[in-house]
Amino acid sequence: MNPKLHAIRVGLHRGWTEFIQSLRSPQDQGFYLFMALAVVGYLFVRRNTEIEGTGLMLPQVSLPSMLGALVAFGVVIGPAYALAMEREDGTLLRAKAVPHGMGGYVTGQLLYHSLGLVPMLLVILVPSFLLFEGLMHRGAVGWLTVAWVLVLGLLATMPIGILIGSLVPNAQKVGTWGMLPVMVLAGISGIFYPIQQLWGWVQIIAQLFPMYWLGLGMRSAFLPDAAAVIEIGGSWRPWQTVAVLSAWAIAGAVVAPRVLRRMARRQSGSAMQSAREQAGQWVR
Repeated sequence: MNPKLHAIRVGLHRGWTEFIQSLRSPQDQGFYLFMALAVVGYLFVRRNTEIEGTGLMLPQVSLPSMLGALVAFGVVIGPAYALAMEREDGTLLRAKAVPHGMGGYVTGQLLYHSLGLVPMLLVILVPSFLLFEGLMHRGAVGWLTVAWVLVLGLLATMPIGILIGSLVPNAQKVGTWGMLPVMVLAGISGIFYPIQQLWGWVQIIAQLFPMYWLGLGMRSAFLPDAAAVIEIGGSWRPWQTVAVLSAWAIAGAVVAPRVLRRMARRQSGSAMQSAREQAGQWVR
């Protein structure tokens, strides 16, 4: 068998195995339950809040936005932590020693974190559709839009997580380099309230990053056309959404593998031990 195809096949098997293990993990089950309670609880408390100028209630507008933010958060922070931790425990060193091992490793990460979105979205969507009315206004077209926005959003944001995981000195720094910036972007990207309520220069900054476009794309899938009045330009801007997310995906596909290969070349037993010692000092 071709060594590259074999590495990809091994990566797919590893990604699937890790996903099945995560479904059985009490820690991951607790995480999914926490996310469901946090999101659905917030929407339930604000269920009678009307979004001015739309005739829609807050759960109808905020749910798709929050789904977009959670996708971005999950596929940035998840791979970043995994890469940083597996650099310390020797997983990457072993992958590096196998022909095309890094390609197989990335394939596994892509499959694992993509599949990991499914239970997270289900535990939020199922109770939301039971508790709140009028969440999906566009029927089959809306669900098709959800599909392509999720795929483009995944390709646009996961390379960012790989870059963070490749550049941070240890796993403890992922929170500073990754989690904090993602939370700031969520605050300015129209996730919790219409972006037009923010200053103009903040709106410009938000539109430079994929999280805003993920949220916009998800809102365009769930909400009626009349709700676009709360968006910049009064439009869902689907072609701009495709263009920006595709641009981030292409840039990530070019830059992330190069950074990852450069990091892998520097990876050695001594570098791994140094990272472990730094992590131990941080814990103490």
